[in-house]
Formats: sequence, structure tokens, C-alpha cells
Amino acid sequence: MLLLRSVIFNLFFYLWTFVLLIVLIPAMIWPFGNPVLFIGRVWCHGNLWALRTICNLTVDYRGLEKVPSGAVLVAAKHQSAWETFAFFVPFPRPAYIYKRELSYIPLFGWAIWRAHQIPVDRGKKGEALASITAGARAALARDQQVMIFPEGTRRAVDAPPDYKYGVTHLYSALDATCQPVAHNAGLFWPRRSFLRRPGTVIVECLDPIPPGLPPEIFAERLKTTIETATNRLVAEARAQARE
Repeated sequence: MLLLRSVIFNLFFYLWTFVLLIVLIPAMIWPFGNPVLFIGRVWCHGNLWALRTICNLTVDYRGLEKVPSGAVLVAAKHQSAWETFAFFVPFPRPAYIYKRELSYIPLFGWAIWRAHQIPVDRGKKGEALASITAGARAALARDQQVMIFPEGTRRAVDAPPDYKYGVTHLYSALDATCQPVAHNAGLFWPRRSFLRRPGTVIVECLDPIPPGLPPEIFAERLKTTIETATNRLVAEARAQARE
């Protein structure tokens, strides 16, 4: 049954994504506002509905009252593709930092460009930091939430943390409040896996980190905050599964 439900959901996911990419074609030339972000929110809620209906996978958002209103730097754990759409709920105007290669995908690449997302060329580290900083500063000026995964790529549940310098650089360069986010999505939508397991993903928005901390103190505080909460949420989900 798990395999069948996963097959049905994945068929829905790719079809739903394709349909909305077609809808995006006229939206990308719409001169008013940013309809691409609106369609992104529709995509998010459609996917969450399908996971709930087909896979019996729900989500519990915690700590939403802690999220600063308006522009903020969001640093989140990255375990799965799940969070790339599910974060539209707590962060409705995201500006994701993404690898530039995604820009070359037809329709999808155009859409993320139109939505003012922030590309990074990971092969050019010095230039990449300057480019990311400029893009993030512009996104904050548009009242968007700058989204960064501090480890740079998806990490398996229980894998040792591997935080990169980029998030610390942005925090210092932007002089921005940082919103840490922990979750346990990797238990239910594992990276490099076709299966979508039932249960409840918990997303927890943690206490914001104010601007102005020395870089080394910020880096350690961010890592400790996210990893401690992530381990707690993973343990909570595993305990519920044993009941």
C-alpha cells in the first residue's frame, strides 16, 4: 500500500507541477505584482492536500508567532524536496538561493527568475558570495524572505551537520535578523527516495537571532539551535511511530 500511495502521489505531483508551469506562461508577462509567487502558494497547498489525502501525511507548523513580519533571513534544515514547497505557508514571499543550473530548465527556470529567486554559481565561490549578497539585499528591499539552507544541499536524517560559511556571510553583510527553522521531513519524504511515508511532518520556527552578533558566535548559535531542535523533532516522530 505504501508503494501504491507513493506512485499515485508522485504522478499527481508531476502532473500538478506541469499544469501550473503552463499556467505560469501568461503569468510571467503579467506587468502587475508578482503572480508567480501566488501560483507558488497554490502549488504548495495542492501538494500538501495531495499528501494528506493520498499518503496520509500531514504537517504541523509550530512557532509561527515567532516569525518577524516582512523581510527576514531564513536559515532552515534541508532534508528533503518537501520543504521547498511547504515553506510557502510560514514564508509566503520567499526568495530561495538556488543553484544556477536550475535556471536552464524550460518554463521552471523562467518562473524562478520571474519570482526574483537568487541564483548561485557554486563553481565561482568568490563571485558567488558577492552575487548572492546583492540578490539577497534586493529581495529584502522587496519585502521578501531570503531562504537559505546553511548546509547547501539535502542531508539525510541523522547525518552529521555540515554548515557552510554562506549563511554567516549573509547574516553579517545584510545586518538582518535570522529566522532559524527545524523540521523532520526527511523521515517521511527521504532524499533520493520514491516513497512518501504517512505521519506528521513537524516544522518549527525557532527564536529569531537578532542582527549584530560576531560571525563566529552567530555561526555556532545557528548550528546549535537548528540541530538541537531537529534532533528533538526527529525523536518525537520516531516515538509516535512506535506507539
